[in-house]
Order: sequence, then structure tokens, then C-alpha cells
Amino acid sequence: YMRSRPEVDTARIGLWGGSYGGYLTAMGLSRASDLFAAGVDMHGVHDWNIVIRNFVPAYDPAAKPDAARLAFESSPLASIKTWRSPVLLIHGDDDRNVPFSETVHLVEALRSQGVEFEQLIFPDEIHDFLTHSDWLRAYHASVDFFDKHLMK
Repeated sequence: YMRSRPEVDTARIGLWGGSYGGYLTAMGLSRASDLFAAGVDMHGVHDWNIVIRNFVPAYDPAAKPDAARLAFESSPLASIKTWRSPVLLIHGDDDRNVPFSETVHLVEALRSQGVEFEQLIFPDEIHDFLTHSDWLRAYHASVDFFDKHLMK
């Protein structure tokens, strides 16, 4: 829709979101990098097989391979080969909702694909950042990242 709007510069569309919005940002960048010039992913989900265990501790991907395949195919990491757009990843390393390992695994995959990324990691921070200063740092870093990639 945005690309059809005359006031939108289609070369400068970015994605931003946190938590499920971070997941949607990563999905957009991994599956439609041709549409999105850059993105900011705050504590997003990148592999549902990992995150499901937070909500269903008994979940065992090996016990239900069809469900595990669908969960992975519904994850940004399943489409990493088509991810080209730069991304800023923001995450607290004590996140209990979306494990910090989600960002670590995504970074490894982005590196292997040669995708440009930046990271802002908050030590001892949880999913909903505890300190006002960390929220400010995250938002300011997002603005700076978008200025760098969308305002060229």
C-alpha cells in the first residue's frame, strides 16, 4: 500500500518493531528485502521452535516434526537467504520472554549471508526494559540507524 502512495519514496521504506513487532520486522526483511530499505528489530522472535518453549515448556520439536517444520518455516531464520536489508538488533541479555539466544542466532546467520547489521545489547535488561535511559538509548539508536540508511 505504501509503495502506491505518491508521497512515499519507495526506496526509503523501513520497518520497526519490538517483540512480535520485531518478529514482523525480521519477517519483512527476510522475505521482502526488495521492499524494505532497513529495519530495527527490538527483541524479536527469529525461530518459533525456541520461543515456544517459553510458553509450552513441554514442547519438543523432535516429538512433532511436522509442527516443528511449520514453526521454523514461519520464522525469519527460514528465509535468511533472501535477507539483504541492513538491520539494527536491540535486545536485553536477561530477556525472559524472547531468549537472548534469538538475537545471537540471527547475528550468526546474518554474518554468514554478509548482511549489514548493528547491535545494541543491554546487559541485565529484561524484555520490557526496566530503565527509562535504556528505552531512550534504544529509540535514539533507532532514529540514528534510520537516518543513516533512509536519509541518504
